[in-house]
Amino acid sequence: MSTRYTHMRPRPEVNLSVPVPLDVKLMHMAASLMFVSLVLGALGAGVWALVRLPAFALTGITVRGDVEHNNEVTLRANVVTKFTGNFFTADLGRVRDAFESVPWVRLASVQREFPNRLRVTLQEHKPVAYWGDDGEQRMLNSFGEVFEANIGDLEEVKMPRLSGPDSQSSQVLSMYLALAPAFKDLTLTLDSLELTERGSWRARLQHGGVMELGRGSVDDVMTRVQRVSKTLAQVTQKLGRKVSAIESADLRYENGYALRVRGVSTQDVAAKR
Repeated sequence: MSTRYTHMRPRPEVNLSVPVPLDVKLMHMAASLMFVSLVLGALGAGVWALVRLPAFALTGITVRGDVEHNNEVTLRANVVTKFTGNFFTADLGRVRDAFESVPWVRLASVQREFPNRLRVTLQEHKPVAYWGDDGEQRMLNSFGEVFEANIGDLEEVKMPRLSGPDSQSSQVLSMYLALAPAFKDLTLTLDSLELTERGSWRARLQHGGVMELGRGSVDDVMTRVQRVSKTLAQVTQKLGRKVSAIESADLRYENGYALRVRGVSTQDVAAKR
């Protein structure tokens, strides 16, 4: 008995799905977008209603940090009226700018304090010198930045007067900090320092004398001052005068300096190395 095997070919698959027309697809997409928009709109309206609840209205501002020259009354008068909004909607940048516009305030850091307060940390200017001409209400802080405030707020603070282009205020402060101890070694007190329009340094001493220091960097000027310090005491002693008798000094000579001492002619005190 024999068995016959017959090889059956697989029938091809028939795709019975009907393609969706383009206009139907577009209608479905539009409907989905409308649904999503409605949901998002409802959520947005709910969130907006939530953030505007009276519970989130700002009820106070906590101020920390440096408040030596400002108090609650001053801050309220200068700041609170300059911004609007509640805990969620208040523009912290505008709040910061409002605080930094207050005299003596250098920097302000603002944070939200849930649910209805703001916390502000202040850094005040630390004055180290008067800036500009006599009578100006401008000062220099420890960063070499020019700021304006009521000088009358200072309690008999003795500070030097520095002047020059505002853009070079930091350079002027650096020069003063380098020169002050060097002048102290000469038993002289540096009262003011000026960077002139021509870029030359001019120092005024506490007893009234004036020193022309010439142009250049801190290193350039210090080299000239150190050259003077080697012989100044001997020169004034030889003339029978104290160092405080100096009326003027010119350090702009390449190899020496010239002095004018009270009661002595300039020609008599030309000092050369």
